[in-house]
Amino acid sequence: MSKLDRLDLKQLRVFQALVREENASKAASQLGMTQQAVSEHLKKLRDVFGDRLFVRKTNGFVPTPFAQELSINVDKLLIDFNSLIATKTFVPHKAKGTFVISATDYAQQVILPKLIAKLREQAPNLKLIVRDFEIDKLHEQMESGKVNLAIAFPDYIPESYRVITLFEEHHVCVTSTHSSISKTTPSLAQIAQYPTIIASPSRPNFKGSIDDWFAQFGLQRNVVVSAPCFSVVPMYLETTDSIAFLPSRAIKGLDVVTLEPEQSPESFDVIAAWHPRYHDDPLHKWVISLLDVE
Repeated sequence: MSKLDRLDLKQLRVFQALVREENASKAASQLGMTQQAVSEHLKKLRDVFGDRLFVRKTNGFVPTPFAQELSINVDKLLIDFNSLIATKTFVPHKAKGTFVISATDYAQQVILPKLIAKLREQAPNLKLIVRDFEIDKLHEQMESGKVNLAIAFPDYIPESYRVITLFEEHHVCVTSTHSSISKTTPSLAQIAQYPTIIASPSRPNFKGSIDDWFAQFGLQRNVVVSAPCFSVVPMYLETTDSIAFLPSRAIKGLDVVTLEPEQSPESFDVIAAWHPRYHDDPLHKWVISLLDVE
């Protein structure tokens, strides 16, 4: 067994108490142990270091020259150990490194502008990478630490991840201001028949997130264009006589006409999610706290 294997933290604490107090009884009282236990630890220390360490005097002990020199290094070691286990106070403006967010294009439009502004103001030395949300690669990215935080919709997130709901969202049926459809008051059946543009960011196909809702009424939508992201759909509406169902917050400030059928799709949650490995990370907890939760 090596000398290091025979040494433990409690022995070092006993050593430092003896150096300070120069008395076994006082050292024992300070450490909350018996004088006999202190003597046993001292015996082991002498064996490990090959030095008497302390010489008896009338009222206690006097450290040897070796012990005095050793005390300087042990002091530093104990300070480092205390620092290792001490609760860290997170200071945003001192934060450094890189934080990676995987976000849907909806989240990039609606959520990230405010979050990035807060991060730049409060943690100017922290660098941020925003990645397009890739549903098929998310688990691997989170497991490997390539992504710290995902902002998306619940159906896209593995059940084992930690999740916080940011707010509730709903779809709105829209068309362009110059579309012939904008001048109508259509029924739900008529809306299902109109040429429709959908956003399918997860996989390129003609299946939209509210198809099942239409199916409850025995209706199937007439999807003619599938776009890779929400942000381009308004531009496609501008050049076609079509409609689209878009999240309400994604159309703020856009020059579109809202159609209001007799029924509306159910609302849905927008969430932030992360791998359990980051749950107690101070930086991660701070970034989460900056997200607007309603």
